[in-house]
Amino acid sequence: MNKVESIAIRSLSESDAQAIAQLLVRVWPKKSRPLDYRIDQLFQRRHLDSGVESQAPRSLVIRNGSRMVAHAAIMPRTVGTSRGELTLLALAHVCTDPDIRGQQLGKQIVQAVFTLVDDGTFPFSLFQTNEQVKPFYQRLGACLAENRFVDSTNSNQQKSPFKDPVIMRYPSGNGWPEGVIDLRGPGY
Repeated sequence: MNKVESIAIRSLSESDAQAIAQLLVRVWPKKSRPLDYRIDQLFQRRHLDSGVESQAPRSLVIRNGSRMVAHAAIMPRTVGTSRGELTLLALAHVCTDPDIRGQQLGKQIVQAVFTLVDDGTFPFSLFQTNEQVKPFYQRLGACLAENRFVDSTNSNQQKSPFKDPVIMRYPSGNGWPEGVIDLRGPGY
């Protein structure tokens, strides 16, 4: 089992930001999102820090020497529900180094994220994915979030604020709010 390290964005070093960004660029190579863009994106998460240590935005990583080989970003996200406000664990940028896939690093990093729900730090995790990856998350205890999602900061209320077609939540048990959920911002 590899060591999962938690790095709070408030204390993210330039070298760790660069190593994480290099992994993100390897996994999702896009001309519109080069290394500098990914580094800036990491540091921009500082504005999500409410000062609650246990819910601080962070990256969970697995290293192989100085190289990051697995990553997951977690951020607190307060959404509007039929029962009032709910602060969720927003999960994003889950990835593993394409050169060493098959070693269960993705499973290990996501299980580490989900412990923040299991231990009560957050009531739920909410994230987007695609049909190909959906079974991976289902095996780890996640299920579809079948609510309608909106972004009240956007005038187009008919369009989902998420880019990927599959919206999931963890855990799959009871307690998830029914009805429309307002992300109060774009998807992540």
